[in-house]
Amino acid sequence: MASSVVRATVRAVSKRKIQATRAALTLTPSAVQKIKQLLKDKPEHVGMKVGVRTRGCNGLSYTLEYTKSKGDSDEEVVQDGVRVFIEKKAQLTLLGTEMDYVEDKLSSEFVFNNPNIKGTCGCGESFNI
Repeated sequence: MASSVVRATVRAVSKRKIQATRAALTLTPSAVQKIKQLLKDKPEHVGMKVGVRTRGCNGLSYTLEYTKSKGDSDEEVVQDGVRVFIEKKAQLTLLGTEMDYVEDKLSSEFVFNNPNIKGTCGCGESFNI
């Protein structure tokens, strides 16, 4: 059974062209470092799994979990030695998205900068496409 890791925030990216990339999801150096740090304490897990669930006031919300193996229909993104698996339901939703890890005085969280988002809720927890 997968366990939830940390909370994630949604940011709509406006006036940004979608550029073709090799991966469906790109990771910033801070996201790579944080995932490595989280997985260091969990040697039985091979990576992180990103998905979307129907919830929140605006429709969809991201999920982020540890995973022990790649699912049959998961898309695998390998970057700088980190493996991130994207659930089938989330693959089109995440296309062209940048995953970042942000720390400030009050919070630390993964942030998904997604050019496909049409709207978000006020708190930034959910979005629609």
